[in-house]
Amino acid sequence: MTATGPPITGDPADGTHGHGDTGGLPLPLRPPAHRVDPRAIWWWRLRALPFPLVLLVAQGVGWALLPAAPWHGLLIATITLTVVWLLVETLVVPSLRFRLHRWEVTDEAVYHRSGWLVQEWRIAPIPRVQTVDTEHGPLQQALRLATVTVTTASARGPVRIAGLDADEARELARRLTETTGRYSGDAT
Repeated sequence: MTATGPPITGDPADGTHGHGDTGGLPLPLRPPAHRVDPRAIWWWRLRALPFPLVLLVAQGVGWALLPAAPWHGLLIATITLTVVWLLVETLVVPSLRFRLHRWEVTDEAVYHRSGWLVQEWRIAPIPRVQTVDTEHGPLQQALRLATVTVTTASARGPVRIAGLDADEARELARRLTETTGRYSGDAT
């Protein structure tokens, strides 16, 4: 993909510019090319379930134990809001996240865009990469997904690419480790 905007040159004061940590390197400003794995939708749905379900159980217990008079109207309203919240968090939000989350790794940088309500676009230059880690939580293992965490010298923290196929994440970590090994220095 070719650059669609001006190069990012970085701020000498803190090594960042706009949406990413460029370390003062000119990098093309463009959207990342790859989506996360479609199974990430199910991972996000399953992660969204516990709290609203516990809240619904507590509301059901309140319904059963409290006197009918003034409390049942309030409980009906809170149960309705909780069900709406549960539906939005499990049906709407994961689909939006899937459409918006993007990532790409080139020989020059790691590009990542995430968020659905508050969107974040991170660009980490390869020479600034310090470590590359993969994470496989229980739900991710069940769905054969993983998260790749790219730690840089940025004050903004690591770049986390969540929802990747486990084999793809392993290959990405290997490739990033190999690519960053070509650069000398301490990545600061």
